[in-house]
Amino acid sequence: MGKNIQYGGQAVIEGVMMRGPDAVALAVRKPTGEIVIEKEAITSPRQKYKVLGWPLIRGGVVLVDSLMLGVKTLNRSAVLAGEEDEQLSSTDLIWTTVLAILLALVLFVALPTGIVHFAKGLIGGVMAQNVVEGIVRFLVFLGYVWGISRLNEIQRVFKYHGAEHKVINTFESGAVLNVENTGGHSILHPRCGTSFLLIVMVISILVFACLGEGSLLWRVFSRVAVFPIVAGLGYEFIKLTSRFADRDWARWLMAPGLWLQKLTTGEPDDDQIEVALQALAAVMEPPPSILSYEG
Repeated sequence: MGKNIQYGGQAVIEGVMMRGPDAVALAVRKPTGEIVIEKEAITSPRQKYKVLGWPLIRGGVVLVDSLMLGVKTLNRSAVLAGEEDEQLSSTDLIWTTVLAILLALVLFVALPTGIVHFAKGLIGGVMAQNVVEGIVRFLVFLGYVWGISRLNEIQRVFKYHGAEHKVINTFESGAVLNVENTGGHSILHPRCGTSFLLIVMVISILVFACLGEGSLLWRVFSRVAVFPIVAGLGYEFIKLTSRFADRDWARWLMAPGLWLQKLTTGEPDDDQIEVALQALAAVMEPPPSILSYEG
């Protein structure tokens, strides 16, 4: 399989999920030390309905699809790692995803918008209000990430996040996939969801400024309504800069997102890297030969 194939992933409970064009693989280290791997064929909504793959539309589709898959694999990893007793049903997964979206809208849309709305007399025009709103949104996000990063369980997840990035960076460099080669690569990656969120926050300042002023209800709902456009623009930005990652201008544009990733990734140990390697190998066709780590 050529290096032009792009893989993405997600850190989960004691493991890593890797996604390829046609399949997703979940690798989790059980309390016994054994690595259990589950693989499942998937079909993206963009493959079923071509319109969902159009530029500006595909970003929102990818976001929702990734969120639903992320919730599913996160729950499954908790079961495999022995931290949950039952797998969520399809209905439970949908409701969990909906609640996650609602929580994100409250924290990152309604809260910053409400704060700026009630303080607009002290701020000035629409553009100034949107800049302040963007700053507040970013500070809320930083506070949220900092808060959860204090939890020991989340710190381990962030290390698996770093392992996921190291493995993908190793693959994209063309190096042999083994623990020794992977350890020397970066825990940061330009296509990370953390970078995507930062880009969305910046683009939202410009897009929301076009919505004008209005009541608090109008401000909140107008932002929710145009968020798919903001997500679409953010996705295209990530795609563009990743395509030209070797250019100076692209590296400058990617730098803030990479800096932000230092809050959501950690340096993994060899055991965690091995799990991420097994997840990537499982999703590749044909699977590569990987030198096992003897810890």
